[in-house]
Amino acid sequence: MRHRELRELMTREVVTVAANAPFKDIVRILVEHQVSAVAVIDPASRPLGVISEGDLLPKSEGQGDYFRSLPERESLQEDKAAGQRAEELMSAPAVCAGPDWTVAEAARLMEAQGVKRLLVVDGADALVGIVSRRDLLRIFLRDDDAVRHEIAGDILDRTLHLDPAAVTVDVTDGKVEVHGTVQFKSLIQVIERLCRTVDGVVSVTQHLGCAIDDSA
Repeated sequence: MRHRELRELMTREVVTVAANAPFKDIVRILVEHQVSAVAVIDPASRPLGVISEGDLLPKSEGQGDYFRSLPERESLQEDKAAGQRAEELMSAPAVCAGPDWTVAEAARLMEAQGVKRLLVVDGADALVGIVSRRDLLRIFLRDDDAVRHEIAGDILDRTLHLDPAAVTVDVTDGKVEVHGTVQFKSLIQVIERLCRTVDGVVSVTQHLGCAIDDSA
């Protein structure tokens, strides 16, 4: 069973700025490229941080009252509002992942770090792509036949060695239904758990019986 890697989902043409890029140039680049964030890189293309629209908003008039709920946040936003260059405005350090990371690994890091995007770097820490939450969600657009084939072939046949006539799988809009009979009851939970690990699976419903109840 093969999980999709970030190299298959990431955007390779990353919009970047240098650490000394001035505020107005950053805004211009965001507007011209129609992106919500840019990566800040050093001369070796290593990412230093990320500047999003949210990092630039404190510069706008009338934003002050919005950011006065917490003293720490107020101080941070005041620093951002006073910033003139990318290195003063960016959120740092950059949160990065490797191109061989799976969607699950990337999603866990995004959740742990509270970020909406990851910069993808190669073995030399050079920037090679960017992946967003939206990119990760693309795995749920996988073709139902591809999902069914992976479950039937990789899990039921090659991993669990089940008789294809005894256990069948149907997939509709990413929703998996498994029907049939297995020898041991303990296998039912295993099948359900493995099906949930397949990229593109939205839900799993099993209608499986067993010949032997080994749950005791």
